[in-house]
Amino acid sequence: MLRTLSRGLWNYRNMVLIIFTPLLLLPLPLVSSTKEAGCAFVLLLMAVYWVTEVIPLSMTAMLPAILFPILGIMKSSNVAKAYFKDFHILLVGVICLATSIEKWGLHRRIALRLVTMVGVNPGRLMLGFMSGCAFLSMWVQNTSAVAMVMPIVEAVLQQIMKAKESGCSGKDNPNLQLEETEICDERMKDPEIDGKKTEAPNEAFTCLQLQTVLQLDTAQAAVCAPVAVSRSKADLMLCKAMCIGIAYSSNIGGITTLPGTSPNLIFSEYLNQIYPDCNCINFGNWLLLCLPISAIMLLLTWIWLYWLFISSDFSLLWRCEGEQSEKEKAARKVLEDEHKSLGAVRPQEIFTGMVFVLMVLLWLTRSPGFMPGWASLFPHHADYITDATVALALGLLFFIVPAYGLDRKYESMISWEEFQASMPWKVALLVGGGFALAEGTQESGLSLWVAELLSPLGNLPVLATITVACIIVTTLTEVASNAATITIFLPILSPLAEAIHVNPLYVLIPTTLCTSFSFLLPVSNPPNAFVFGYGYISIMDMVKAGLGVNVIGVLAVLLAVGTWGVPLFSLDTYPDWAPVLPGFNSTEP
Repeated sequence: MLRTLSRGLWNYRNMVLIIFTPLLLLPLPLVSSTKEAGCAFVLLLMAVYWVTEVIPLSMTAMLPAILFPILGIMKSSNVAKAYFKDFHILLVGVICLATSIEKWGLHRRIALRLVTMVGVNPGRLMLGFMSGCAFLSMWVQNTSAVAMVMPIVEAVLQQIMKAKESGCSGKDNPNLQLEETEICDERMKDPEIDGKKTEAPNEAFTCLQLQTVLQLDTAQAAVCAPVAVSRSKADLMLCKAMCIGIAYSSNIGGITTLPGTSPNLIFSEYLNQIYPDCNCINFGNWLLLCLPISAIMLLLTWIWLYWLFISSDFSLLWRCEGEQSEKEKAARKVLEDEHKSLGAVRPQEIFTGMVFVLMVLLWLTRSPGFMPGWASLFPHHADYITDATVALALGLLFFIVPAYGLDRKYESMISWEEFQASMPWKVALLVGGGFALAEGTQESGLSLWVAELLSPLGNLPVLATITVACIIVTTLTEVASNAATITIFLPILSPLAEAIHVNPLYVLIPTTLCTSFSFLLPVSNPPNAFVFGYGYISIMDMVKAGLGVNVIGVLAVLLAVGTWGVPLFSLDTYPDWAPVLPGFNSTEP
């Protein structure tokens, strides 16, 4: 009887959590019938639902539309306005570009070109694939970047192992041979773990990293069945390093640009909403801050993975090429065949590339800060134009410009059906819910109450406070959606910065970046789940590798914010656009 009851409770654990969480939190608004208590009830309820994912993330995001009017925090019409912001316009524009890039295969050409530039020994090959994936994830969804690159990686890995199996000798490069030991036929893949992974947190993503829900069975369906070949330990370690490197590089590349990942865009829109006079974050200065961070992280992550999985002898990376081994020849042949299969550059690819370059240039030069941008050509309403205006205007071209010449029936570069298939509607709702929650904390006075509560933290060194916040966010994002994590913490960290009289950007920028550092588990984000589905890596492989990359990421972010980030965003001064609380602690960064 007890066993049946316990099994039933376990099977319906989601339902139990859905029902009992609001019941446990209900005393909060009942005992204190203030707007602050009501908003805290909604915030805590959404945080629990988002972390546990007992109901879909996007539907949890709709709770403010139900509870804020009931609790008297905001009118329903005002809540509805918070769900659609400038963020969504930007999202539509960049998804149009991403759809065209994927449809016409421009991503494959870029990735193959980057990989062939670095060479085919294991270390350089891994660096090439990681660089290509990181570059793509700056402009397309993280999951899409991994899905674009991994089939090429899989083909190269299979050819390397087939070259060994075929018994071709030649003068093997020790880089590829390493320490050959017993043959390993098993793929490190546990069906139970795979089954669990289908319930993985759905990391939200924007066009360009905006990470959609990726079920593992989808990932497995996209994975070609690998050739059954025997593998040495060295081969297996190379496979592990390559797969983990691809997953990590997509997250590292995504932080580089504002539209590269959902936390970046959520942070940007949050600033516009809570601090409307803050015009200090744009595509250009964000790129100046984060490009060095990504470069440092990518290089150190590559070194870490090379040491962990391939070899501790780094001198092998700089040896002269000499005569290539059969494995290197097999890898190069796959890359060359893949590139040849693309054929000559097509007009559709040229047009897509031109729009891509134009979009980036217009983003960079709209309002660079150190000089007047092209937005100054509209002196009376320069502030009306944003990056979303540029993205949507250029994205619209893909629905107008014909894909083929006059000899064929008119067909636009992309169709609505293709765009709709790529558009992360769930993310749009999730982010909208975050905006509604942020506005509710302002309207109810909860943010002011939190600021007063956290004011004693002003006695701590500012860097220590930021470090603790980064560690907390990095830990939580391993088990919760990136977008949900940053949405929960922005309304908490912003009042904290005001309470200790520190530039809010000093606290919000590093924590926003650390939200993307979900490297530990396959369930941490869709790219991790995708590469895990290939069966080369185990959970412990990812945990060991991810711990090092997390440390690298947090230290790189703290270095950037404490050095070149200070003059870039004037982090050492309290800005005019942030409110000054009565009786603040005057701690300076």
